[in-house]
Amino acid sequence: MMTPTLQQPLRTLHKALRDGSLTAVEITESAIQAYRTRGQQDHAYKTWNGDAALAFAQATDAILQQGGDAGSLMGVPVSVKDIYAVPGLPTYAGSSRRLPSEWETPGPVVSTLLNQLPVIMGKTHTVEFAFGGLGTNAHHGAPRNPWDPVAHRTPGGSSSGAGVSLASGTAALAFGTDTAGSVRVPASMTGTVGLKTTAGRWSTAQIVPLSTTLDTPGLLARRVDDLAFAFDALDPALSHSAGTVPKTPDLADLTFGVPETFFWDDCSPGIAEAVTDAIKQLEAAGARIVTLELPNTDDAFTLFQQGGVAAAELAAFLHTSLPDAIEALDPNVAARIAAADGMPGWEYVRRRQVIDQISRTAGEQLSQVDAILTPTVVITPPTLESLEPEGAYPKANMKALRNTVMANFMGLCALTLPIGKDAANMPVGLQVMAGPWQDARLLAIGKAIEERLGNSLDILGQVPHGA
Repeated sequence: MMTPTLQQPLRTLHKALRDGSLTAVEITESAIQAYRTRGQQDHAYKTWNGDAALAFAQATDAILQQGGDAGSLMGVPVSVKDIYAVPGLPTYAGSSRRLPSEWETPGPVVSTLLNQLPVIMGKTHTVEFAFGGLGTNAHHGAPRNPWDPVAHRTPGGSSSGAGVSLASGTAALAFGTDTAGSVRVPASMTGTVGLKTTAGRWSTAQIVPLSTTLDTPGLLARRVDDLAFAFDALDPALSHSAGTVPKTPDLADLTFGVPETFFWDDCSPGIAEAVTDAIKQLEAAGARIVTLELPNTDDAFTLFQQGGVAAAELAAFLHTSLPDAIEALDPNVAARIAAADGMPGWEYVRRRQVIDQISRTAGEQLSQVDAILTPTVVITPPTLESLEPEGAYPKANMKALRNTVMANFMGLCALTLPIGKDAANMPVGLQVMAGPWQDARLLAIGKAIEERLGNSLDILGQVPHGA
């Protein structure tokens, strides 16, 4: 069966646009058709930009036909989380109100993207102010996880529409942000791949802040190689330590640390089994697997359960920049903001110091291996109905983020890629974590893993019809 246009590798689309075998209009029309047939029902977008995107694609084709080339992502359909400022598109950040016009002036990440003339398909849904790991939103509704054709399951958050835009076929690359797992959780739950960059590598300017300490821009795509292609296109202009993704290493030359504790607790049926099988396949292919515990995981998780620093930092932003938004907050977000309002200054400073210490210790431990392997998310994407009882949402939210938040608190870069399905027939992700500033090498390692295990289409197949 022929691979749908937007599910082809980014390198294939890049070549086809330049040799004339595909046009930007044809690729964009494929995205628009996907939106008409299933995208509207899957509800990935807060703002759909289809008509303007098609007009832009026509202009892009004219430039390509004249020999112009603005960069690797030229003509590629892209979705952007509705927390980034994008010219001409409103920013809500998941809230009930449109943010002031200053949040439509792009920062460095979006400017670098736009300079390459991609086709922006729209802005995808987010949990309100990115404060949640399941993908729900009291104002705008939750995007539908397209892997369950019957029940409305969560897509993961906070970049809730990002993974859905890829799985539904309306974008070839998606931009998200990651503060405690907000790229990796939706990527894992929707069967896509996701990259959390090292904090500070890419600017967070003109991205509505959740946590000034922990926020990181990130990317979602269908393959690790697609992430590597996009990273190479963006990183040189964004990073002070820019470097292209190196050659894919042989698995026989890699040593992976696998923790025996914490990351495997309370896994839904089929998740631990799928991840264990994937690790065994890597070992059979020559990779060296060693037991390696990440230090201070219990301390880090206790700090996360107490609210970390994100609640206090978001509260500071809202009180100083958007005070009118506080009274209309999603109840799940409002409860966490209210809890932070009573935090004394010394406690905030203490929490920052704990995070700094945890990061130093983790970096030292990571130097012993090439990467750490764990399950990305330990729970099956819950149905919306299951989150309605009192206390169900915070419990599921904490479980969804418990593995991913470690990379944020420990200052690591991290990747997730699909490696199978759980007992509920939903995607399972393998988390690959590496030391700070190792983003490019992490992608090369991820490519080696992907070449052995297969990409999302190889492992999961097509999204079920009728979803």
